[in-house]
Amino acid sequence: MRIKSGERLRSAVCDTQVIVVKAPAHVVDVRCGGAEMVPLDTIPERGELDATLASGSLLGKRYANPELGLEVLVTHAGVGTLSVANEPLSIQEAKKLPSSD
Repeated sequence: MRIKSGERLRSAVCDTQVIVVKAPAHVVDVRCGGAEMVPLDTIPERGELDATLASGSLLGKRYANPELGLEVLVTHAGVGTLSVANEPLSIQEAKKLPSSD
């Protein structure tokens, strides 16, 4: 699926919803719980959650794959793991702010 920044996606197997913060220029297979994510306005048939990709997504956290240039922000948490194909995305750490001393 070709995605773009600002696009909203939802999982087909759990309640997870995300906003794409950074999107790669090429097609990427964004998944949640092992199933491909779909546009928010699409109502998917509920699929089966892959038990190996069920560690959950946390509300308000950014998940990323820097090598691909992909970053998403979770707007609704769920039980599925966010991934590209079957490679889980990592939680983006907060950037350190410079000291104001």
